[in-house]
Amino acid sequence: MKRKVLVVGIGAGNPDHMTAQAIDALNRVGVLFIPHKGEEKQDLSRLRRDICERFIRNDGYRLVDFDVPARGSSPSYRETVARWHDDVAGIYERLLRDELGDEECGAFLVWGDPSLYDSTMRVLDRIRSKGNLELEYEVIPGISSVQALAAAFKIPLNRIGESVMVTTGRKLAEGFPANADSVIVMLDGDCTFKTVDRDFEIYWGAYLGTGDQILISGKLRDVAEEIERVRGEAHERKGWIMDTYLLRKPAKP
Repeated sequence: MKRKVLVVGIGAGNPDHMTAQAIDALNRVGVLFIPHKGEEKQDLSRLRRDICERFIRNDGYRLVDFDVPARGSSPSYRETVARWHDDVAGIYERLLRDELGDEECGAFLVWGDPSLYDSTMRVLDRIRSKGNLELEYEVIPGISSVQALAAAFKIPLNRIGESVMVTTGRKLAEGFPANADSVIVMLDGDCTFKTVDRDFEIYWGAYLGTGDQILISGKLRDVAEEIERVRGEAHERKGWIMDTYLLRKPAKP
């Protein structure tokens, strides 16, 4: 039995980030799957619900809640992620089999953009490869935290004729890429920017696009400790934090 699913990018936290394409997609959907990632991240589930209430113009849709399993740990990061994806794929397959009717279309609402450090497409491809379920899916792009960061600071991500790289805190810990002038860092829970040359510039933002948005920028030697302090206080206050930052080498003379 064939299942149809939409993977919809919903922006970085502001419902106004929803594109016309994303809104039209939601209005084609009969079942929306809402993930729960623990009590401390209820804000994220609430935003998804608010988006549905604001933009879906018909009353014929259902919200189906599900719990996202915690990612384990092992000596190999890739093996850890692969096992986690297997666990999530099992949950998604059950949801699509048991909760989606023959003529219904389902949707997963993805924070930011589905192409950038999100596992939904990989998980759906896992389900398809197993062959237990005939699955077709469509991807709707969204505004990412990277775009929201640049807009908040009113800056382009790259300087003229120079490159920009998107990476993670885990990779930045291995060293600032030699072939990049500017680096966007996501998924950094360890304030890895503290390991970079103190003459670099940083543009740091948390809860981008929301009413809780925090922005700090400057030379690392001037603001690194402030960012670490403010980040810690925000995490303690809300129980979770999503932050993204741009690191930039000093301008060439």
